[in-house]
Amino acid sequence: MPPTTTTQSDDPPTVPADSAKPAPWLPRVLRHDLPASLVVFLVALPLSIGIAIASGAPIMAGLIAAVVGGVVAGLLGGSPLQVSGPAAGLTVVVAELVTTFGWKVTCAITVAAGVLQILFGLSRIARAALAISPMVVHAMLAGIGITIALQQVHVLLGGSSQSSAFENLTALPSQIGTAHLDDVLVGAIVIAILLSWKYLPATVRRVPGPLVAVVAATALSLILPLDVERIVLDGSLFDAIALPALPDGQWLGVATGVLTVALIASVESLLSAVSVDKMHTGPRADLNRELLGQGAANITSGVLGGLPVTGVIVRSATNVNAGARTRASATLHGVWVLVFSALLAGLVQQIPKSVLAGLLIVIGIQLIKLAHLRIAHRTGDLWVYGVTAAAVVFLNLLEGVLIGLTLAIALVVWRVVRASIHAEPVGTPSSRQWRVVVEGSCSFLALPRLTSVLASVPPESHVTIELTVDFLDHAAYEVIEEWSRQHQSNGGTVLIDERGTAEMAAAAAGPPTRTTDGTAQLSRRGGFAPWRVWQKYLPHHAPDGQTKHPSPRALRSVLAGISDYHRTHAPHLRPHMDDLHDGQKPDSLFLTCSDSRIVPNIITSSGPGDLFTVRNIGNLVPAGELDDSVEAALAFALDELGVSSVLVCGHSGCGAMKALSADPDLPQPQSSSGSIAVGRWLEHAQPSKRAYLAGHPVARAAAESGFGAVDQLAMVNVALQLQTLQRHPLIGAAMSEGRIHIAGLFFDIPTARVLAVSTSTISELDPDSVPAASVAAPLG
Repeated sequence: MPPTTTTQSDDPPTVPADSAKPAPWLPRVLRHDLPASLVVFLVALPLSIGIAIASGAPIMAGLIAAVVGGVVAGLLGGSPLQVSGPAAGLTVVVAELVTTFGWKVTCAITVAAGVLQILFGLSRIARAALAISPMVVHAMLAGIGITIALQQVHVLLGGSSQSSAFENLTALPSQIGTAHLDDVLVGAIVIAILLSWKYLPATVRRVPGPLVAVVAATALSLILPLDVERIVLDGSLFDAIALPALPDGQWLGVATGVLTVALIASVESLLSAVSVDKMHTGPRADLNRELLGQGAANITSGVLGGLPVTGVIVRSATNVNAGARTRASATLHGVWVLVFSALLAGLVQQIPKSVLAGLLIVIGIQLIKLAHLRIAHRTGDLWVYGVTAAAVVFLNLLEGVLIGLTLAIALVVWRVVRASIHAEPVGTPSSRQWRVVVEGSCSFLALPRLTSVLASVPPESHVTIELTVDFLDHAAYEVIEEWSRQHQSNGGTVLIDERGTAEMAAAAAGPPTRTTDGTAQLSRRGGFAPWRVWQKYLPHHAPDGQTKHPSPRALRSVLAGISDYHRTHAPHLRPHMDDLHDGQKPDSLFLTCSDSRIVPNIITSSGPGDLFTVRNIGNLVPAGELDDSVEAALAFALDELGVSSVLVCGHSGCGAMKALSADPDLPQPQSSSGSIAVGRWLEHAQPSKRAYLAGHPVARAAAESGFGAVDQLAMVNVALQLQTLQRHPLIGAAMSEGRIHIAGLFFDIPTARVLAVSTSTISELDPDSVPAASVAAPLG
């Protein structure tokens, strides 16, 4: 049967006209999105009305924005579960625009801001908006919350809010003295319900708290003989629709307003979309598409006479928690707002203004998050938070955000370029040894501190300058170099110990750059680099007569290494040694060559207590139990330590193997030193030599991999040691009982690779197959 082919199309699948089955998405919408949309509608309705009142806009403008945000942004936006509408975050900005330009010009500003958002979306810079410091955004919202609360507390007391936060604050005492108690009562009921709602059972909290608070307080104001001021609507929703008007001059102020609305609406929508993504496991938000949807919504809202639209985290979180699965929920919520506004707008006029004031006061207070304050205190950003919030409250939102961003950037620059510099004496006073430590980023900004610390070092002292820096510019290089020259000319010595990723030579060779490659520093601190690399500036390398060192010349490298260990490695190693001071329980016995180039703990990424290491020339296990040292190590490892594996590790360029293969015709190995003891020891490797000359399969595999004769012999030698271990009475018995496994390794020095060696072949290292390959291989 020929294979069937399928083609993909962007068109939705067609459903036969007589099909009685519903579309696949319909049951999901009816089950999840429809109920969620009703919950979001009940939350959005009072909030939209309250935000319109607080913004100084027509009440119906808030409902228009809710409808447009739900339908337009819901259908076109890039975040499927985000709900858009009028937001408290723009209340202060809109109120100022309405006061300055009037309502219709504010609508035109909303339209222009929407156009700018669409340009943002088309230019695909949405992710760049997230580069704004979250602490500045949190502080901006806190400042808005404080401003809203200061405004609405006057309304709750039966009065009118002032034009600025400072005036609202200074007029508050007199407003309290003339408070209207009926308004205070219904407003206090709303606040009490909202603050206590989270403590009620979950079954009760399924009903939105704002809806319960508004309905309860409104009903109480109608039942009791209370004299309260209520909301007044000028016509219906359709009467409120009006085209925007162009401004009469003040174009700079209008442009500033457009940019402010566009930036704040965009940032708030994007941050909300990112937060919503963290609440569900469905499709992630397309942030550029979200800007396009928000821009289209603002153009539509402004044309129809509505407030600016943004993604709103409160409604979005309600949408997710209510079980929404698709964008149908956000869209349907806008439809429900439209139906209510068109048919039941008369109910809105029964709501007292103090009820919505109480609602907005709680919303404003909730914009101040204690968690954000704790984070700011913990991360050292409390000044950024406080200054930004204060500037938003007492200046205006745009200036407050710009001040906050400037302060945040200055703080980041200070933290990045700041270098920690100090000097301290080391050793005994008579040794005249000093250490100067420079950590962080050392630039010209650190020169005052650097020159001060260097000047504090006594003349004729032996100084070690530890440079643990990731940035070093030419100015800092010149200061260190000049001071070193002067200090040495006055009888002192200077050692430059470069521990960081930025090097002195690089600072003098070209433009300074922040070095992101941490390999050098990692190698240095991890003990990878040999002494010749990092001890090149030690005093014993200086010309004679320029320095005096208290240690014998032959021991200086070792003692310098131990000193460095005490300063850098010991503090990190000490916690691990605390667990080992009563004894050891290593996992493996590691038998390897005495060659100084093999460092078992590095090539196995192991630490103290992991390996029981045995080293001898040629990594040999003499057959017939002829060497007491190796036999004692094997017995102690198995019987006393209970190791689970024995590893035999050879290496490339092995001197023992070179001596063994120096003259294939000679039966005895010849060492380059002519030592009888070395020659006698290498007699234990004669079986390896004979197996290699006989064409051992490991030698053939090594040759096929491109290794030379000496390395082929070294791998055959590892294979023969595995055979010896298998025949060993102690090891063989433990293997048959499953108590121990053996494996062969080969360290290729030029490539720093570790290969697996079995008794019959070599392979790339596979942790899951090395023991099995070694044990199961035939003994030929």
